Amino acid sequence: MTEDRDIGGPGQSSCDDLIQESKHAVATRLRHIRQHHPEGPFTLAVLAERSGVSQRTLAQLESAEGANVTLETLVKLSHSLGIPRPGYFIDDVVFRQVNAELATLAEMRKHKVQGVALRTSAPTDLPPASVEELTQLLSGILSDAAKARDALQELPSAQPPTPPHESGS
Repeated sequence: MTEDRDIGGPGQSSCDDLIQESKHAVATRLRHIRQHHPEGPFTLAVLAERSGVSQRTLAQLESAEGANVTLETLVKLSHSLGIPRPGYFIDDVVFRQVNAELATLAEMRKHKVQGVALRTSAPTDLPPASVEELTQLLSGILSDAAKARDALQELPSAQPPTPPHESGS
C-alpha cells in the first residue's frame, strides 16, 4: 500500500514565503547597487553589458515578483560590480558590510585618495562589527582631513607686513 503524500509537504508555505522574501531581497539589492555603486548609477543596459547578464534577466530580477536567479547570475553580477561576495544579494550582514565598504570607497574617491595599502602579518577575519567600525573610522578621518584642507584654504596667505615708509624730513 502506498501513501498519498502532498508534494509540497508540511511547511511548504513557509518555504514559499522564504523564496519570495529572497527574490524581493535580490530585486531590492540589485536596484540599490545599480543606483549607489561608486562607479554608477548604472542603467540596466550598462549593467547587462558589464556583467554578461541579459538586460531582460536583470529586469526580471528587479521586478516585483522577482525571478529565479542562478548562482551563476549572482556571481557574474557581483564580480562585475567589484563585490567579491555574491551573498551581497541575499545576506543582510554581507549587504551592510559591502555597502559600508563601498561608501568608504566613494568617500575616498571624492577626496581624490589615490591608493590605500593594508598590511597584516597574518590573515584575520574581523567580526562584522569591527569592519563596520573601521569603515566609520576611516570615513571620519577622511571627512576631518577634507574639513582641515578647506579651512586651510580659507586662511589668508601669510605675507610679511610691509614696513611703513619713512618720510625724509
